[in-house]
Amino acid sequence: MSQIQFVAVLDNIRSLHNVGSIFRTADAAGAGKLYLCGMTGTPPRQEIRKAALGAEETVAWEYFHQTSDAVAKLKSEGYYLIALENAPNSVDYRRAAYQFPLALIIGHEYNGISPDILARCDAVISLPMRGVKISLNVAVAFGVAAYEIANRLEARR
Repeated sequence: MSQIQFVAVLDNIRSLHNVGSIFRTADAAGAGKLYLCGMTGTPPRQEIRKAALGAEETVAWEYFHQTSDAVAKLKSEGYYLIALENAPNSVDYRRAAYQFPLALIIGHEYNGISPDILARCDAVISLPMRGVKISLNVAVAFGVAAYEIANRLEARR
């Protein structure tokens, strides 16, 4: 079996509804696997199923107690690690250079991605914020970035 070209790492996502929404979007955008880490809830859970509409049964997933273990595994397998985070060194997601295979890392709804995990990433991308608020819901932000990554991956084929 060939290597999955696009996966996502969920770093301590606290809301089961967000987890379910990310499963559903991962399925729609073509992400091959989700790595659920730390406090991130895992199927089977009714709250996940409600938002995922069954995608939790079709998208492969694996649980890691520590996000750092998932990141180390992916790095050793040759994945390019990209964090989705508003950070001083972040690049607009539309202008970023994507390399495949790619792992997109998304973080906790309030705290974001831990500094230790950010330091292990090859790049950091962000979405432009034009309103008063400085963030989007994590599942929505994942959807925007996932489709950009899927488009870039398709363009390579």
